[in-house]
Amino acid sequence: MTKKGCIKRLLPGSNTSIGFYSYFEYVIDQKEARKIYYFKGGPGVGKSYMMKKIGYEIIDKGMDVEFHHCAADPESIDAIVIPSIKIGIIDGTTPHAIDPRYPGVTGTIVNLDEFLNEEGLKKVKNSIIESTEDNKNIYIRIYKYLAAAKLIHDDIEWINSYSMNFNKVNEETDKLINGYLNIIGERNKLGRERHLFGSSYTLKGRIDHAETFIGIMGEIIHIKGDDGTGKSELLKKLSSIALNKGYDVEIYHEPLVPKKIESIVIPELDLAFTTNNKFFNKKTVDLDMHIDDMRIKKYKEELKHSKKIFNRLLNDAFVYLGKTNAAHNKIEEYYAPNIFYEGLNRARQNILEEIIEIKKQK
Repeated sequence: MTKKGCIKRLLPGSNTSIGFYSYFEYVIDQKEARKIYYFKGGPGVGKSYMMKKIGYEIIDKGMDVEFHHCAADPESIDAIVIPSIKIGIIDGTTPHAIDPRYPGVTGTIVNLDEFLNEEGLKKVKNSIIESTEDNKNIYIRIYKYLAAAKLIHDDIEWINSYSMNFNKVNEETDKLINGYLNIIGERNKLGRERHLFGSSYTLKGRIDHAETFIGIMGEIIHIKGDDGTGKSELLKKLSSIALNKGYDVEIYHEPLVPKKIESIVIPELDLAFTTNNKFFNKKTVDLDMHIDDMRIKKYKEELKHSKKIFNRLLNDAFVYLGKTNAAHNKIEEYYAPNIFYEGLNRARQNILEEIIEIKKQK
């Protein structure tokens, strides 16, 4: 009996304080890929379903698969990758519109709209347009709330930063560098970085699948600290050193401020550093210990108030994200009766057979 492959669940995009932010270019390297299928098609045409179906069939054949989850609906899939044979399938539609960089070489477009009944859809044209606009307007409000939350978050960071002894943070950073990175040899190559999100704001709240990409590491170091205590900069320094030594680094970002780092994983060292509190029981570096009690005491009430407002704004954003589910489902209801499922199933089977054939040629 064939042993099943493993699943790694990742997030290539997220709803952030500056709108939808995409790291889709890092889902799979277009230069190194053997083949990438770019699914194009309207909502409800079956892009996520097809990817899930193919992914699980590949897992049943003993290969590991990456499932890249949607930021809007965590149950939906935006891409799958089969690392062992360098094959990917990507939803190439808005908001993460992406096209083959090397058409016919590593990338091919699969137009799923050819399985739509256009005549049937024309009968519900106005309803589709209205529902699509409603969904877009909900997201406009979501991004306003997240932008407002970010402004309050800046105040929280400022208070903690003002109260921090960053000399001590630098000492903690040096200890980690000396304990984990200075003791390893340099490799005769430049390390490659892969950027994704460590968590995302979704209609089901803030979610992550860290157990599938951090939990699998042999050694995990938890970086504890309130916002503004220097966690992201610490991780940035560690990732830079590892990359310069020739090690590939997976860099996982925060959803509110997408340039900030939440976790880093160095697969070749079986090592991860993370701020994710799921790993509080691992070896911990506590940056909160270096907050000056006298300084932060001056802003105790302000900090409490800002955190209260921040959480309220974030909760409001989650309420509106929840509303997108009904709006999106409404759009899909108009498409579902107007899809030629026999053609879709045939297209899916053809792709699966192609992938299996590529595996044989490996």
